[in-house]
Amino acid sequence: MWAEPVEMVGQSGSLVPLDRGHADELAEAAADGELHRLWYTTVPAPEAVADEIERRLGLWAEERMAPFAILDSGGRAVGMTTYMNIDKANRRVEIGSTWYRAAVQRTPLNTECKRMLLAHAFERLGCHGVEFRTHRLNTQSRRAIERLGAQLDGILRQHTVLANGTVRDTAVYSIIAPEWPTVRAHLDWQLEKPRG
Repeated sequence: MWAEPVEMVGQSGSLVPLDRGHADELAEAAADGELHRLWYTTVPAPEAVADEIERRLGLWAEERMAPFAILDSGGRAVGMTTYMNIDKANRRVEIGSTWYRAAVQRTPLNTECKRMLLAHAFERLGCHGVEFRTHRLNTQSRRAIERLGAQLDGILRQHTVLANGTVRDTAVYSIIAPEWPTVRAHLDWQLEKPRG
């Protein structure tokens, strides 16, 4: 598989290939902040985490998704992310289906994980572009994507029917290969700057 999950280790945490052994810690992570109750995003309820892991592993077997567990610096699983919409012919991936337990949100962990995923995509896989997609109304996610340095490509209106029956307008962002050196320098600064 071209974009298979590999282990990536950083200062704040690491990304490892998702496996069934992460289920208990991820169920605990999903319970932190009751993230599954957010109507505009898809985070599994704690009791549904094992099924979500199976779904992602099934898509991996079909070479349609490369799923990762996000580990904190102590090695505890605190979220999930993926390369998805993998398009080897056009050298594009989407980083998505990402969620973090509430306790680690707004910490350097998300920035560092995105930096590792982007570096792998551009520097190892030779991607021409990396996409991010989110609900138009998910302002927290949109701000986080914009802080990475991604540009808004547009809004796909009435794009996806959600589990609650509403229809999502999807905000599509991307970073393209010529932008990566500047985005990389920006992310490195975000990770190194003094925190007050």
